[in-house]
Amino acid sequence: MKDNRTGQKDGNIFIKEMDRRAFLQKTTLAASATIGLSLANSLNLITASAASSASIMNSGGNSPDLVFPVISDIHIHNSSNKTLEKFITTLEQLNKAIPKQDAFLVVGDLTDYGYESEYDKFMSAYNVHKQPGAVSMFAIGNHDYWNGLSVADAQKRFLEKTGMESIYYHKVIKGYHFIILGTEDGLTEGTFSVEQINWLGEQLKIAHEDDWKKPIFVFHHQPIKGTVYGSEWGFNQNRDLFYNTLKEYPQVISFSGHTHYPLDDPRIIHQKDFTSIGTSTGAYLWLDAGRIQGEVPEGADVLNQALIVEVHNNKVLIRRRDIHQNDWTGEPFELSYPANKQKFSYTEDRDKKAPFFTKDAMLSINHEMTSATGMAIMFTQAKDDLLVHDYKVVARHANSEKVVKEFLAFSEFYKDPVPNPLTLTIEGLQANTAYQIEVHALDAYGNVCKKPLRALGKTKTMAAANPV
Repeated sequence: MKDNRTGQKDGNIFIKEMDRRAFLQKTTLAASATIGLSLANSLNLITASAASSASIMNSGGNSPDLVFPVISDIHIHNSSNKTLEKFITTLEQLNKAIPKQDAFLVVGDLTDYGYESEYDKFMSAYNVHKQPGAVSMFAIGNHDYWNGLSVADAQKRFLEKTGMESIYYHKVIKGYHFIILGTEDGLTEGTFSVEQINWLGEQLKIAHEDDWKKPIFVFHHQPIKGTVYGSEWGFNQNRDLFYNTLKEYPQVISFSGHTHYPLDDPRIIHQKDFTSIGTSTGAYLWLDAGRIQGEVPEGADVLNQALIVEVHNNKVLIRRRDIHQNDWTGEPFELSYPANKQKFSYTEDRDKKAPFFTKDAMLSINHEMTSATGMAIMFTQAKDDLLVHDYKVVARHANSEKVVKEFLAFSEFYKDPVPNPLTLTIEGLQANTAYQIEVHALDAYGNVCKKPLRALGKTKTMAAANPV
């Protein structure tokens, strides 16, 4: 993939010690339940036979006209079977969830390097589990070129190994149009030529003239910049031509991979002139830069997600599946047809409500994890109508109120379960010093809570932190 004041200032700064102790007692059980629950050890795979009893066909009792899964970024590896095992689990689980698939889509990066052995592993697993009635459609991704071959030979290998007819092609299934595009070289950001985009325009016209009321499904590995969550990793070259070609058709649903950004964030779907949606990953998590947990947080390789698309005569339902949890995540996205961009629901400005901390939310200092130069804080997670994405943590000198530390941290929304309370560490502080701590909640769209949590804390002396 990618080559992201309350409290007293006298001698007893913990004047609310009893309240804090009560908070810690209340949250200790929750914390102990999640302690060590990094993604690496908390999200053990569940067998496909334990698939959720909630059928995806819960659509008012009406069976869909068309149903298909969409996955991406499998990254089958030459020297490890970890992603292969996850792929097999994905196939088994999707077969349980939708036993009658009309198609099966993989939006690029089938392999980690495009080696023959990686394709062989992928196709062996797929052929064993594929449904005979499902039309297989695979897109080529940048990783599928990273094998030392020329571009032409890497594409030839992809076609020979997968059985695809071309790196970009158009199929009609049960009256619905599927247009699969192919990135044209191994550049990380992706390359879509004018020639291919012009071809896309011709196919869109054909699909529109066939039935303008129906959705048109378009698949490409890298996202279009300025659309879905993670699209900063999209392509620059011919970006506007690509976007403007799709812009003429509000009935388009564009699926992209590449980013490895999780489906849990509401920005994974984007509507303006058409609909775009990210497809997450079957390999490992990646996130936005600038948070203390890092772009690839601890345990990121456990994430495994998929989309399931149901097409009805007047709407499309897109359901998000946590393969690693064998369960659904979030509410289904519902797109009404015929498409009308004036009635799009999943727009960039759809969320104006700020997150908030409940009245009983508390912020406390964890003394056992506090040192002479670092302070551990534990706090109740805020609430939001869609998703609390981040916290801004501010540390000020208790006497001068000068800001000495400020950073963003993920709410760790990508974990299952989401830790509550959340524990974070503020590093780079002075020994034996009192600090005023503020925690501000931010949602996925940047709305900031009006009332932050505040607490007073003190770092340990050097002697206390390093007893003889």
